[in-house]
Amino acid sequence: MAQSQGWLRRYFKAFCKGFFVAVPVAVTFLDRVACVARVEGASMQPSLNPGGCQSSDVVLLNHWKVRNFEVQRGDIVSLVSPKNPEQKIIKRVIALEGDIIRTIGHKNRLVKVPRGHMWVEGDHHGHSFDSNSFGPVSLGLLHAHATHILWPPERWQRLESVLPPERFPIHSNDE
Repeated sequence: MAQSQGWLRRYFKAFCKGFFVAVPVAVTFLDRVACVARVEGASMQPSLNPGGCQSSDVVLLNHWKVRNFEVQRGDIVSLVSPKNPEQKIIKRVIALEGDIIRTIGHKNRLVKVPRGHMWVEGDHHGHSFDSNSFGPVSLGLLHAHATHILWPPERWQRLESVLPPERFPIHSNDE
């Protein structure tokens, strides 16, 4: 009996040590490096959720890649909604600071993206609450870069940073 209690005590002690090391490591990893998120809605169709309401893609969000607010045109990013800080949205970066972009339904036909901001849009125009509704977005609202589709398995793939040809800035700082 005493021998089984000794084994149980050692097991419990080892479990606690592992638990109190693993939990902070996991929390730090999920907060600073990467996490997964389910994408809801039609705003990013056909890139994400091509099946509509029947399925939701699950994507890998890379926090580490945006830690210095370095994003490229065409990147799919997660950001805090400028209208509801409790909500995260996922959109494609269309223009960066200094770019002049032709808008789709924004109050101004042309917009120059201010310093420290970006212009984001959903791939499914007309079904997306994006910069055409709320204007340029502060880089400070950037949450993560979506890099891969993880679920459903038949859609496993890397998400490419591709800017739709009709959405290139009229003028960019790269020129």
